[in-house]
Amino acid sequence: MLKIIHNVCNLCGLCQKSCPFGAISAGAEKITVDERCTLCGACVSVCPQSALSIERRQASPEELARSVGVFVWAECEAKEGRLVPRRVVHELLTHGRRLADRLGQPLLAVVLGDGRLAGLERLCHQGADRVICCRHELLGRYSTDGFTTALSAVVAKEKPSVLLFGATPNGRDLAPRVAARLRLGLTADCTGLAIDDQGQLVQTRPAFGGNIMASIVTPYTRPQCATVRPNVFSAAEPDTRRPVAIQDFPVNLSKAAIRTRVVEELPAAEFGEKIEEARILVSAGRGCGEPSNLDLVRRLAHRLGGSLAGSRAIVELGWIPHTLQVGQSGTTVGPDLYVAVGISGAVQHIVGMSSSKKIVAINKDPDAPIFKIADIGVVGDAQAILPKLLDQLKSQ
Repeated sequence: MLKIIHNVCNLCGLCQKSCPFGAISAGAEKITVDERCTLCGACVSVCPQSALSIERRQASPEELARSVGVFVWAECEAKEGRLVPRRVVHELLTHGRRLADRLGQPLLAVVLGDGRLAGLERLCHQGADRVICCRHELLGRYSTDGFTTALSAVVAKEKPSVLLFGATPNGRDLAPRVAARLRLGLTADCTGLAIDDQGQLVQTRPAFGGNIMASIVTPYTRPQCATVRPNVFSAAEPDTRRPVAIQDFPVNLSKAAIRTRVVEELPAAEFGEKIEEARILVSAGRGCGEPSNLDLVRRLAHRLGGSLAGSRAIVELGWIPHTLQVGQSGTTVGPDLYVAVGISGAVQHIVGMSSSKKIVAINKDPDAPIFKIADIGVVGDAQAILPKLLDQLKSQ
């Protein structure tokens, strides 16, 4: 329930402006709350006097059973003047479809944006039974406060059983905010999701530096929340025969409730396409010896029509930027072809690239762990092997 300390409240009206459902009224002497309140917490976060609080209790099994649906936050990115869903959303919807079918519940995508939103029918083609769309001028660019308020409002109203986020920079910021506001559990950076015999979401993620895999359940709150790294799951081909159902969800947002604003955007240094989207990656490790030897690796990547990447070791040495790092503390990738040059294959690196469809490893240590997951292994010095490989590719 929403608790109000009336003798602390100064009737500033911020709670009334921030409520997505118009459930709060500020009178001459006190504020009142009607039955439209969903306990989303938007008013609590903006109250400057801390006069509002939400008292939550552990849900009963009957209340847990009333939470229905697998929800996916469909994060969008700006492309050619439009806001379109990111690729990780299609991956989550493909796997979310399996989870929803196992539960016998619907799969929904939740989209936040402004009038530039486009391509939402693809979400239904990818497996969603329905798309919930929140359009507002303040949702055109990601902000922590605005997106937390809007998504919390949707979740509080719809009461899903599962809520999934892509573990992108924005997803990693938004998921814990929503979970904290609604007092939910959250498992970050999952590499596996399944439904057990009790209908609970089993969330699997690496722990202790990747040395063990932890299986986590959230038995006492709903929805069960998890973030999933891009490229962990594969996106299925869209089925254009699926019906398209897009539902508008009106939200009430005010600039006063958003405490940050973007004052300037500076382009990041460009190093080709993003490695998480590359079909072919040639990745270098400490075994390459010295920074000048990366020239051969770059030439191989260019010849194959792919991109350069690397392990944590050479990022820490300053050879390449962190944006090109593959691994648990970098980016998870899943290209069609992954060529590992001078990479031994530490667990933390393998976690980030084991989803690759074809893995080729070049290493002079025949016992290197990378050979255990490689489809093709070449034992030898990369500085001797790469020139010969480039000559063969050139001749062909």
